[in-house]
Amino acid sequence: MRRVARLTAAWAVLAFSLHAVADTRFVVVTHAPDADPFWNVVKSGIRDAEKDFGVAADYRNPPNGDLADMTHLLDQAGARRYDGVATTIADLDVVKRPVKAIVAKGVPVITFNSGTAKQSDELGALLHVGQPEYEAGKEAGQRAKAAGVNSFLCVNNNVTNPESFERCRGFAEAIGADFRKSTLDSGNDPTEVESRVFATLHKRPGTQAVLTLGPTSAVPALRAVQKLGLTGKIYFATFDLTPEVDKAIEGGTVAFAIDQQPYLQGYIPIALLAIMKRDNSRDVGNACATLAADPKFKQRLATYGLTPHFGPRGVDTGPGFVTRENVRLVEKYAGQYR
Repeated sequence: MRRVARLTAAWAVLAFSLHAVADTRFVVVTHAPDADPFWNVVKSGIRDAEKDFGVAADYRNPPNGDLADMTHLLDQAGARRYDGVATTIADLDVVKRPVKAIVAKGVPVITFNSGTAKQSDELGALLHVGQPEYEAGKEAGQRAKAAGVNSFLCVNNNVTNPESFERCRGFAEAIGADFRKSTLDSGNDPTEVESRVFATLHKRPGTQAVLTLGPTSAVPALRAVQKLGLTGKIYFATFDLTPEVDKAIEGGTVAFAIDQQPYLQGYIPIALLAIMKRDNSRDVGNACATLAADPKFKQRLATYGLTPHFGPRGVDTGPGFVTRENVRLVEKYAGQYR
């Protein structure tokens, strides 16, 4: 009788736990405009985490990338009282008020993509998931320096995000260049990006390299380089992957792409929030250990060739480098999982 009672109680606890997770809803708030293909990969990670952990997550973003609109979305998230919030730190000063208001209500927050672990701590978030931008730029610059590069043009299509400049700064310091003089505000419109890159390189014929901060600027910048007759003559590197970037790497037009594994930036915050909700705990260390050992997560890492780095202050998803030597390994999943 006692054994039956214990089994009945155990099943009741399990049923309650499963029900609690099934009814869980999170929200992901980003600064990304609708037109940026990078975020399609992030969304794939979010969707897979929903499936693997039996939770739901709303995705919210300002269609045109307006940070004022992003703050409204964070205010709405706080008013709705989600079970957890994942948000980018597009600009610390901009998101500070609404994110701290969410934290003050007792809602767990994880920051990801843009921002730093230090900024995440300042906001009261549990941890940060993303790529250390300065270090990524510096490692990219070290590769360029080894190829003889000492001058470059950093094509920044996301100047409203202060952290984006860290990529340019890291690259510049690695090759011994002035990052301010080397950085171009290209805008986001493809025609505008192409025109500005063309004009700048035309005025600076001695420029040895071009660094773009994402596919939004990479593809039109490559067109500008082609029109100037510099394809294959100028060292070209970019952040992030798309099928167009993969083809350019394979063809030797682009030296490498810095891969911050955006799939993980979508998957990991939702997975960790789900684990902590299920376990009724805010112990980030235990949640990370649980996720790292999770069979479904491990299988996805193996399938897509992804490598997260779990650390004491967060999870680093990059930098990784995709070159002509390994591009075919990731090409199969480009634009969806890589």
